[in-house]
Amino acid sequence: MTFAGFDARLDRISTADRFLIVPMDHGITMGAVTGLKDIEATIDGVTRGGADAVLTQKGIASRVHANTNGAGYIVHLNGSTTIGPDENDKRVTGTVKGAVRAGADAVSMHINVGSTYEPDQIEFLAQLTEDAADYGLPVLAMAYARGPGVEGDDPEALGHAVRLAEELGADVVKTGYSGDGASFQHVVESTRLPVVIAGGSRGTNRETVEMVRGAMDGGAAGVSMGRSVFQHDDPEAIATAVSAVVHEDADVENALAAAGL
Repeated sequence: MTFAGFDARLDRISTADRFLIVPMDHGITMGAVTGLKDIEATIDGVTRGGADAVLTQKGIASRVHANTNGAGYIVHLNGSTTIGPDENDKRVTGTVKGAVRAGADAVSMHINVGSTYEPDQIEFLAQLTEDAADYGLPVLAMAYARGPGVEGDDPEALGHAVRLAEELGADVVKTGYSGDGASFQHVVESTRLPVVIAGGSRGTNRETVEMVRGAMDGGAAGVSMGRSVFQHDDPEAIATAVSAVVHEDADVENALAAAGL
């Protein structure tokens, strides 16, 4: 049984059970990289292009709300930096109560399954899902297969990661892409949760859209793509292309054409 508020919030970060989320929490990880200095303009562009939701750390909330064009807002609750001792060591950066104060429709947390820090991150995510349930707030788990001896695109490892997220009480799970739709089907079948793929570093327009098409063909419920979208020369255009695949089931050529790419 779910709260009416939970369903309403889940609807605000998706469209017809499909998800196009643009995470922009990278400022804590990488600094004010391209696309994040004027984050207001980037948020405006990607949501005009069809993003269902944007995601940031809580401190950016005041720069988000006026620019979402009605899209949803997710507050991310852990992080690390590329210049710190170990980027995989994600530490808690906020609370559910703080996310609600910031106007969040959902919260998210990153867990590196297979890393040295997995035990602590399991505890963090388990506590987050308990706290979020008290507020009827959906939880997006960013569950990656990362660690010594773990191949980040291995379907078995990715399947384990997404199943762990479900076992800990998440509502939507983001993970890496296995490289093709056929192998990604195993990942999707490992859980009853909606599975969305990460975008990773930016590729060409065609590579980005082909990856999204492959994931959707493998049963994905959408994408949560950061740098591939917000670092694009035209964030609105690439968001439009990705949205065409996710929300309109467009093929690669038609998606690129719809965005003028």
